[in-house]
Amino acid sequence: MSASDDPRRVHFQSPEYLVERLDAIADLFDKDRTDVLVEAMREYIEDTADSETFQELVAAKYYDDQLDFETAKQLVGAETAQRLRLLKSDLSDEPLDIAAPDDIDIYGGDATTVVTDDVDDQ
Repeated sequence: MSASDDPRRVHFQSPEYLVERLDAIADLFDKDRTDVLVEAMREYIEDTADSETFQELVAAKYYDDQLDFETAKQLVGAETAQRLRLLKSDLSDEPLDIAAPDDIDIYGGDATTVVTDDVDDQ
């Protein structure tokens, strides 16, 4: 058992009807209330972490420096956090100062020029 797997006592309050239902479920499966709670928390965390909305929120907060790398890693996993770190690094780099090539027609002769008239000035 690693240090992160060591049990930690947690105390919280819950509506009585939820505790009664939890106890009934624990009895049904011949489990302890704590085992059912830990299983429910694990499933909730896994479902939440897999959610696209959650991952987008973690990314946005990480890019805005509201989350550090270790917290992001804990929330979305090491692989996803590493991708966020690499992308953040890329985004923070200055763009390359390279002029567009003069000798290459990237539009293949199909470029269209659009003439706009300021309708608002009339």
